[in-house]
Amino acid sequence: MRRRQSSATWLLLAHVGLVIYASLYPFWPWRWPPGMGLPWLFGLPWPPRFWAFDVEANLLGYIPLGLLGFAAAMRSGWGLSGGLLVGFLPGPLLSFGMETLQFFVPGRVPSLSDWALNAAGSTLGLLLGLVLSGLGGLQRWEDVRDHWFGASSAPALALLALWPVALLYPTPLPFGLGQWLPWWRETLLDALAGTPWALNWGDAVTVEHELPPGLEALAIALGLVAPVLLMITVARPGLRRLVLASGAVLLGLLGTATATAMAFGPDHAWAWLGEATRPGVGLGLALSLLACLLPSRVAAALGLFVLCALIGLISVAPSDPYLALNMQAWEHGRFVNLYGLTRWVAWTWPFIALAWLAARLVQKPQ
Repeated sequence: MRRRQSSATWLLLAHVGLVIYASLYPFWPWRWPPGMGLPWLFGLPWPPRFWAFDVEANLLGYIPLGLLGFAAAMRSGWGLSGGLLVGFLPGPLLSFGMETLQFFVPGRVPSLSDWALNAAGSTLGLLLGLVLSGLGGLQRWEDVRDHWFGASSAPALALLALWPVALLYPTPLPFGLGQWLPWWRETLLDALAGTPWALNWGDAVTVEHELPPGLEALAIALGLVAPVLLMITVARPGLRRLVLASGAVLLGLLGTATATAMAFGPDHAWAWLGEATRPGVGLGLALSLLACLLPSRVAAALGLFVLCALIGLISVAPSDPYLALNMQAWEHGRFVNLYGLTRWVAWTWPFIALAWLAARLVQKPQ
């Protein structure tokens, strides 16, 4: 298999970040484990009892690590031996490092069984990769990708794969990713509490403003068309773009409906699609279809503008009763919050997409 850039590499890095985040959360306060010397840190204890959730999470959570490691190595041209090495070793090594570091994080309980389950999960992922490779699955995926997407599309495909994950986090408006400014404001207010600047800062700075219906519709439309423009920058021209754009819009609608159903129940899955949001969704759908006619570099440039406008609008959008209820459900665990990871994905996704589109524009046309 020829050497090439693989989206599996980027997804592997993202999954490693997920494992590190989930293993070391809440990250603070770090302290030396009481009564333990340095040699004891390398001896993981066996747990007195097992919980079904821990067994499932530790086993299933590491399967993608072995699968993506094998696929990334194979598609990068490292051969079967490289695929076996990258598919097998990172899982046990990463797990041992995370379990050891959990000694330093209060509330986390390292155990030898967790390491064994993690190693077994990554091995299962490697075996799954071997089966898929033997059946020609990796080659078929490469053929499909070459048919639908151009060169250097791996980072964009990884970003598009993370977009539904970002939609799991409650937002003030549908598809309104990137609302980090209020959180940073509260963080700065807490940091400045008790200083001469605290009162003036808190009284003078108000970022939330009521958006007129037209701007609300525009923000929703921008949030829906942004990933479509990202996709168009790497998609092959013609009717294939129309199919991909339609699929991206459908994925966004289903992702938002799934998030709402997980927060409020299946009966309310489409409650977010009301009279106030339908104009924005309709505008986003129309813009997405029209964007299929754009050249790739024009789509990348327009994507930069769309993401900047989306971040600007969504940063000043106020909270509403829907968001408050959604956040309450999310905070109390009825939402799949992944230790708050979906929040960070939702906050950072537009900025990472901005950086990639900017880098894409400065590259020479291929």
